[in-house]
Amino acid sequence: MKLLKEKVLQEGIALNEQVLKVDSFINHQIDAKLMKEIGLEFARLFANEKVTKILTIESSGIPPALMTGLEMDVPVIFAKKHKSLTLTEELISQEVYSFTKQVTSNVAVSRKYLNSEDHVLIIDDFLANGEAALGLAKIIESVGAKVAGIGIVIEKAFQPGNAKLQEAGYRVESLVRIKQLAKGSITFVEDEEEQGQTSSKGELN
Repeated sequence: MKLLKEKVLQEGIALNEQVLKVDSFINHQIDAKLMKEIGLEFARLFANEKVTKILTIESSGIPPALMTGLEMDVPVIFAKKHKSLTLTEELISQEVYSFTKQVTSNVAVSRKYLNSEDHVLIIDDFLANGEAALGLAKIIESVGAKVAGIGIVIEKAFQPGNAKLQEAGYRVESLVRIKQLAKGSITFVEDEEEQGQTSSKGELN
């Protein structure tokens, strides 16, 4: 997705070899126009999967999931990381580990919003080790519903998440795939495979 790749190069900050900071357009401030295009692209990619609902995790996964739900005309559910006074009964819970935050969270979804006839599309902002997506997939499958696919905004392809999800039998579509991070430098999988060049911050091949 060219527009997203440009945004990553212009505003993304590689803090080190593992962490990409994108809080100017995804994780803190949100670029609404970009999110609209992301929703359109996910809707196009999964148009034939008979999606009935979209599932994500709070909070950074909500904007791309919401825009995708708007385009696909289906409800969006977000798994909650924190206990709620109003969400107390018939909960489906799963522990997930966040690579970025280095914490394990117990995420929960109300059973009344998922049923065995649902085809659920998982949407998330980042894919690293795949723990969040696997946790959501377990929640979906625990009620007999089907995982229609997994849509990722930014994949860190140097980490094992994609392979882990595909080995588990899930379809994964990532809008951009990052091959390597270094302080001030971002290499995309496509750049290396097709051009053999490194994209530095602020440059686009």
